[in-house]
Amino acid sequence: MDSVRVFAPASVANVSCGYDVLGFAVHRPGDEVFMSLNSSGRVSLDMIEGDDGRLPREPEKNTVSAVVINYLKHIGVKQGIGIKLYKKMPFGSGLGSSAASAVGGLVGVNELMGSPLSRMQLLPFAMEGENLACGNAHADNVAPSLLGGMVLIRSYSPLDVITLPVPGSLCCGLVYPHVEVPTMAARQIIRTNVPMAAAIRQWGNVGGIVAGLFMNDTGLIGRSMEDFVVEPVRKMLIPHFDEMRSLALKNGALGFGISGSGPTVFALCTDKEIAVKVTVILENRLKDHGLESTCFVSDINTEGATFI
Repeated sequence: MDSVRVFAPASVANVSCGYDVLGFAVHRPGDEVFMSLNSSGRVSLDMIEGDDGRLPREPEKNTVSAVVINYLKHIGVKQGIGIKLYKKMPFGSGLGSSAASAVGGLVGVNELMGSPLSRMQLLPFAMEGENLACGNAHADNVAPSLLGGMVLIRSYSPLDVITLPVPGSLCCGLVYPHVEVPTMAARQIIRTNVPMAAAIRQWGNVGGIVAGLFMNDTGLIGRSMEDFVVEPVRKMLIPHFDEMRSLALKNGALGFGISGSGPTVFALCTDKEIAVKVTVILENRLKDHGLESTCFVSDINTEGATFI
């Protein structure tokens, strides 16, 4: 095999209460990465489409190529590889755009090299891509995009990642208001000291989501989707957040929250019909406020990155 094309999906990080430790993958949107072997002996970023010229073209500075360079160094191979990146996700949306690029690059190069590493072994390389993109090597986007499904990062040091069971009917509505929230800025406003009472409630909710997934108890999942630490601060960056939450829950959503750093919001629902209904209602309400948005509806993507 001398070329490969990979689709790497978007992801919803945090899942309300699980800041930096919970995330799940969706089927769309996502990025595509095309990679081909050549005799140059170096990694080149030959084309980026869909970024409006915003991403760095130097291979060492772009996540999709930087992770490939690090991967090849790790396995001790000097190989020429040309990369074409097709960005099909909005920037600063909270949907894991940089994570998808890194995952696409790693899954592609690993396949071209004969798959010497498992997907779990690829995860630290993807996390370094996140560190390059936003200054923090978190895994709640890259892990679900790479592995698929709902993922729990139990520990970062040492890294301990668990894929969780997902009730088959769960569906997610995503609404991306056309405002941008840079990930670095969204991380900087988070409190570093949390009152013990809020922390206890937060721990209980993370446990509740995990238990609900294992018990196939959607009611428990829904009532555990409360964030007492991050959302109260970050929601100020998202127009009409409280109104959207009220509408989503009133119209049947299990839970509602911020996808990653925002401004995308997500409504977790028991089935696709409810997810579509909620998404349309939120999109129309934002229009009433003079704000355009982009919407997606997807069940939980249990495959992660796939070959096209």
